[in-house]
Amino acid sequence: MQRGLVIFFVSLLAFAVATPTTARAGVKVAINVKSQTMDVYVGGQLARRWRVSTGRSGFSTPGGSYGVTRTEKRWYSRKYGNAPMPNAVFFSGGYAIHGTTEVGNLGRRASHGCVRLHPSNAAELYSLVAYYGRSRTRISIRN
Repeated sequence: MQRGLVIFFVSLLAFAVATPTTARAGVKVAINVKSQTMDVYVGGQLARRWRVSTGRSGFSTPGGSYGVTRTEKRWYSRKYGNAPMPNAVFFSGGYAIHGTTEVGNLGRRASHGCVRLHPSNAAELYSLVAYYGRSRTRISIRN
């Protein structure tokens, strides 16, 4: 496990123990399509800000507020030629937040509607959702 990730989870655990009521609040993911960024809040506190890629022209990312419908550690798109979707957090039908190999496109619209993340960031988000639970995770997308 990467050192930074270990430090993050140790501090997360310390936060959860020190403030059990706040920790129960869970994870909030706020995606801003205009700025191509994702803010991740844990227990109401901003924990991470990452660049993302959302839907390119003709393939919009749906705006709104969502719960997590399912998670898949390893997933491949049936619709787009078995494209890899590692650490997928699904929020609406086939739409998900997931890792990408096209990290050079992060920060601009490039997907078929999913929200793409750097693979290490996708793994971190996936772990947070697993730790806090799908029912305590909310995803909001502002177009």
